[in-house]
Amino acid sequence: MRTPIIPILLTAVLALVGCADMSQTERTTLEGAAIGVAGGALIGSFSAAAGKGALIGAGVGAVSGYLYDKHEKSKEEAYDKGYKDAQSK
Repeated sequence: MRTPIIPILLTAVLALVGCADMSQTERTTLEGAAIGVAGGALIGSFSAAAGKGALIGAGVGAVSGYLYDKHEKSKEEAYDKGYKDAQSK
């Protein structure tokens, strides 16, 4: 079985170029989905269901990436609030 290298590389390049005007939340969600696809496909390949594993991994990864981004933003907001409160005293 021959792997189609050119379409894979072209897809990777287009995906990276398409991220240029995304917000941080969108990038983090996409990164989570990409990691989830790879992990899900790898785990799914052990049970001969790489496609199903990739789909499940993409969903879980996207949600995880989104939640991680929101958590990091809430930490930054709490820090900024504490800093401003300390400056006003």
